[in-house]
Amino acid sequence: MRVTRLLIAVAAVGTATSLILTAAPAQAHAPEPRPAPSPEVLSTAVAAPFNLEVSGRRVLVADGGLNIVGSVKPDGTLSPVVASAPGTSGVAAAHGRIAYTTTVGGPPTGPITASGLTIVGHGGRRTSADTLAYETAKNPDAGVHYGVTNPSACVRDAFEGIGLPVDYTGAIDSHAYSVAAYGHDWIVADAGANALLRVSRSGRISTVAVLPAQPATITAQAAAAFGLPDCVVGVTYAFESVPTDVEVGPDGQLYVTTLPGGPEDASLGARGSVYRVDPRSGRTKLVATGLLGATNLALSRGRIYVTEFFAGRVSVIRNGKVGEFLDLPGAVSIEAGPGGSLYAGTGLAGPPSIVRIDTAKGWRH
Repeated sequence: MRVTRLLIAVAAVGTATSLILTAAPAQAHAPEPRPAPSPEVLSTAVAAPFNLEVSGRRVLVADGGLNIVGSVKPDGTLSPVVASAPGTSGVAAAHGRIAYTTTVGGPPTGPITASGLTIVGHGGRRTSADTLAYETAKNPDAGVHYGVTNPSACVRDAFEGIGLPVDYTGAIDSHAYSVAAYGHDWIVADAGANALLRVSRSGRISTVAVLPAQPATITAQAAAAFGLPDCVVGVTYAFESVPTDVEVGPDGQLYVTTLPGGPEDASLGARGSVYRVDPRSGRTKLVATGLLGATNLALSRGRIYVTEFFAGRVSVIRNGKVGEFLDLPGAVSIEAGPGGSLYAGTGLAGPPSIVRIDTAKGWRH
């Protein structure tokens, strides 16, 4: 995805195309009782808590505003674990190691100049994996078609007139955004490559899966609103699928949140999704869709909790159905903790914070 600095960038995306495209029908939210758990604020010392990691009772945060990986102390302050991590957005811990993602550059300042994963092992030994170099060499989605298939001259002129690429395949772009431990290796959700990457302890990178393109269809109403010709009505536009978080399930499968490319706010409808990916075959299956800005997920007690950034809430998925769980303005990250608890990070749409949510209180299981 060319729009990087993920949440900051999508929040800044204009509405020039907001009425032009409509997504495939979103899955309706399942009727659920509105829960009553009250989040407990653990810290307000954060700026942009893009990802959390809970290891026992230790809460780690990848803060892209402070450019650090920090540990939340009992008094709410942050103790730097990695004191300088420019462009950090993801963090995971396992086997006495910590891995974190960073991306430098990107819109609106210019092209991405560096992106990758750093693994900090015993004694502070560091191993780096350069996902931008891997993307440049391999480009996993090079064979995926985006835009419009076989556009007519009229359709091409219409899209070019509003600044949308008309017919293209995956370009060179890496934004290592989130990371999860997978055995002694790591799985990186690369929001630029539109792929899941596997990184070994030695820093070797391989492709696990490429997420599928996300179609949207132009309606007559949308075309008329922008004065576009009739030739665009009914045309399907395939947006890029942008993985934002990855978690390993108890079944050994990978669970991934995605943004569907293009404007991510409500102007195109709730188009975010959750996929299940087989890490051995790369086979991808849709779990649920109809999410408004799916930026992060947590797996807890057989449920999938998702932060819907543009809806300002945490939702829960059960049996493929999405239900509202908790209103949480600015919700951007979420992680499962001990005893069925959840930890969430908020920011970019209000005072940043890290909160703890007790799912056992006020929630009908």
